[in-house]
Amino acid sequence: MTTEAPAVSAPADELPPAPPSRALEVVVRAAGLALAVLATVLTAALEIFLSPLRLGGVPVGAAILLAAVANVAISWFAVTTVGRRWALAPPWTVWTLIMFFAAGTRTTEGDYLISGEDWVALVMILVGSLTFAAYTYKLILRRPPVTKQ
Repeated sequence: MTTEAPAVSAPADELPPAPPSRALEVVVRAAGLALAVLATVLTAALEIFLSPLRLGGVPVGAAILLAAVANVAISWFAVTTVGRRWALAPPWTVWTLIMFFAAGTRTTEGDYLISGEDWVALVMILVGSLTFAAYTYKLILRRPPVTKQ
């Protein structure tokens, strides 16, 4: 003797769930872009602080690796959450402006956050900017999906 669960049917007056509203989509996209820019500010500051890191007097170069990995992740996140290629521009712009500010502004003691003699910091700026550029180039080469009509 087998026992079967009775089949449950949905009431006829129930409607299927409504698709998400356009307002919710805009909020999620704006929040994704804001989060990408915030992550850019935080990782840029961390990269600047890691650039003079040395072990036994030898530069470590952790800032270079962090710049490459973080900028790829931020690029992917911005483009994925916003759903548009232009979403890469705000994080790239913010990151570049932070690096320009750090390289061109003196502290109260007269030091630069990024000096011209710190090769790790200079390579970090190069690699970080090229990471954004390479991701943008990859997006340009990728063809948009073809939709059948």
